[in-house]
Amino acid sequence: MTQQHPSNPSGPATLLRSAWSFSAPLTITILLNLALVPILLLLMWLDPVAITGVNGWVKPLKFSLSIAVYTATFLWLLTLVQGRRRWVKLAANITAAGLMIEIVLITMQVARGTSSHFNVSTPFDAAVFSIMGAMISLVAVMNLLLAIWLLFQRMPDPVIAWGLRLGVLLSLTGIAVGVYMTSAPTPAQLAALQTGAALTNVGAHSVGVPDGGPGLPFLGWSTVGGDLRIGHFVGLHAMQLLPLVAFVLSRPGARRRFTQTQRLALVWTTGASYLGLTLLVTWQALRGQPLIAPDTTTLLAAAAWLGATLFAIALITLAPMPRTRSIQPNVVTMDN
Repeated sequence: MTQQHPSNPSGPATLLRSAWSFSAPLTITILLNLALVPILLLLMWLDPVAITGVNGWVKPLKFSLSIAVYTATFLWLLTLVQGRRRWVKLAANITAAGLMIEIVLITMQVARGTSSHFNVSTPFDAAVFSIMGAMISLVAVMNLLLAIWLLFQRMPDPVIAWGLRLGVLLSLTGIAVGVYMTSAPTPAQLAALQTGAALTNVGAHSVGVPDGGPGLPFLGWSTVGGDLRIGHFVGLHAMQLLPLVAFVLSRPGARRRFTQTQRLALVWTTGASYLGLTLLVTWQALRGQPLIAPDTTTLLAAAAWLGATLFAIALITLAPMPRTRSIQPNVVTMDN
C-alpha cells in the first residue's frame, strides 16, 4: 500500500477512502466521534443535567473531539510505519476499540446522571471506571509501540523524522499525567481510608480543591486550585505540534534560509521546550495553583523556560553553520 507524504494535499474524499482502506476501525472511530458532536451539543441544550458542577454533556463533548483528533493523528502516523503489517493492524484495532469503549462509557454515565472518572460509589460505577482505565492503558501501550517503530525506522527526511518521533514520545508525558490523576488517591481520600470510611471517588484532576469547582469556560480547568488536566492536554498535543513544526521547517523557504543541521536543532529545541512546558504546568498544578493565577515562583520558572527557549532559537538561527545538503521529502511507502 502506498501512502502519500503528508505534505502532498489530497481531497477529503480521497483522504477518507485512503483512511478506510488502511484501517476501517480507526476511520469509523473518527467519523462516529465527529457525528457525536452535534448530538451532544443538542443534548447540552435539551438536558442541562449538572455533574460535578457543570453540564454533564460537556465531558463527552470534549472527549469526542479529543478522540477524533487523536485517532486521526494516530491513523496518519501508522501509515508511515513501514512493514509490520500485522502489528500495525493490531495497534489500529486495539486503539479504535479502546477509544470507542471509552466514549460509550462516558456518555452512558452522563445519561445515568453520574460521573464516569474517579467514580467508585457503587460496584457498577467502579467496574465502569476500571474498564475505562484498562482501555486507556491499552491505548497508551499502542502509542508507545508507535513511538518505538518510528524511532527505529529510517526516513528520507531527518527533520520530519525527528518531528514525528519526538511528537509521539512527548505525547506519552500527557498520557502519564492522565494515568497519575486517575490512579493516585488524593490526601483527603487517603485520610478517609485510614479512618475506614468507604470512598465514592478515587483520584481527582483538581489539586488542593474538590473537583467541580469554578473553572475556565468549556475546558473546565480549575480557576481556584491546581488542575492536572492542563498537563495532560498539553502533553498529548505534542503529537500534532511537533510534526507541524517539522513540516514548516521542511518547506522550501525554510530550506533556503537554514541548513539541515539548524533545522534539526530547531526541532529538538521545540521538543525540549514543549517538554519543559508540560512539566511546568504539571508542576504548577501539583502545587495546587490555578493556571491563571501563577505565583512569583511559577512566573520565574516560566520566564526561565521562555528565556532558555528564545536563547536557543537565537543561537541556532543566528550562528553561522556549515551548509549541508538538504534531503528532499519523498513518498513514504508501506507494503502491507
